[in-house]
Amino acid sequence: MPQTKSFAVVGAGIIGAAVSRELLTRYPEASITIVEKEHSAAAHQTGHNSGVVHAGLYYEPGGLKAKLCRRGVELLKELAVSRSLPYEECGKLVVALDPEEEQRLENIFERAQANGVPGISMLGPDGIKAIEPNATGRMALHSPGTAIISYAAVTDALIDEVRLAGGDVRFGCTVERIEELATGVRLHTSTGQIRADHVIVCAGSQSDRLARGSGASAQPSVVPFFGQYFQLEESYRTILNGLVYPVPDPKYPFLGVHLTKRVDGQMMVGPNAFLSLSREKYRGLGLDFKDLGEVLANTGFWKFAARNMPTAVREARTVISEQFFLKEAAKYAPSLEGAKATRLTRGIRAQAMDADGKLLDDFAIDYREHATHIRNAPSPGATSSLAIAEYIVDSLARKSIA
Repeated sequence: MPQTKSFAVVGAGIIGAAVSRELLTRYPEASITIVEKEHSAAAHQTGHNSGVVHAGLYYEPGGLKAKLCRRGVELLKELAVSRSLPYEECGKLVVALDPEEEQRLENIFERAQANGVPGISMLGPDGIKAIEPNATGRMALHSPGTAIISYAAVTDALIDEVRLAGGDVRFGCTVERIEELATGVRLHTSTGQIRADHVIVCAGSQSDRLARGSGASAQPSVVPFFGQYFQLEESYRTILNGLVYPVPDPKYPFLGVHLTKRVDGQMMVGPNAFLSLSREKYRGLGLDFKDLGEVLANTGFWKFAARNMPTAVREARTVISEQFFLKEAAKYAPSLEGAKATRLTRGIRAQAMDADGKLLDDFAIDYREHATHIRNAPSPGATSSLAIAEYIVDSLARKSIA
């Protein structure tokens, strides 16, 4: 590879950091510049999530999510060991409460087997109690390899490696527009122009705007959904050994309230999923008129909303009432009845939606001649981040870009 080959990476979340590190690992003579509008890494989705390392239970066998999730787990674990990052295989139970959920759980088990998830098993009530004495249910899928980590710490470690390898990281630099040229790209930023042979855009909630601005398709568009977490009071931090999740309901587009242990030992309940009034405001009302205006002008969103009114009603109750939120969690851990919890900073999911109002389920990557846009990387995006980086750099190499 010529020494003058240059890459720009937009976004210093976990995927942007992983892509930059992968490029420098494969092509140590390349010039890499990470451009990030915030003044630190992992400022948005990466730093506002549950920290779960997903094992690959739910995803369509053969899809990108399934393949990259399983590979991502391996790579994350290797990185955590090599960099002494907290990584705990605390395990997870997906719990069915009624016969209808049992059938859906059996289907998930079959998917997990097809995806090669190691160590999984189906448990009855006694098996549930053996794993989680404070949990209850008719049946559960046990995934012992599901783990927890700090994705912000992972991102910081990746950024450190990029810098040590000679990469340039520019914080406080907003990309306003990407201009594709005959022989590369020009990034128009708040601090000046940056030229590169190729740019990989890992911009999360801003991905559709930067894609449109560089001439890529207007679809899919990003519709933000917020997820609220609560931290249980200190006396409940040991109520579970690991994670307890509900069985996903195909009538609803999001998972539902679950119990999640963090690497610092605290126990969280959440998240719900409700339309966010902004893409990047995490406190208070979180209103951004530009962001909200784009959603309200999106005909696809109204099609989505019309199909999902029951979801909106259900989730609205968890937004309005903390006690309703905790009551939902107590269905799986009855000793939570009457517990108190502290509202944490919300997370915002950058969910890609097509013109018909359908949520994109799989990862979506748009390759142009001199620009690669990650258009959709929802959960398990963080789990899959190192594998997504491999996949993108492999794709660029096949196109003789890298």
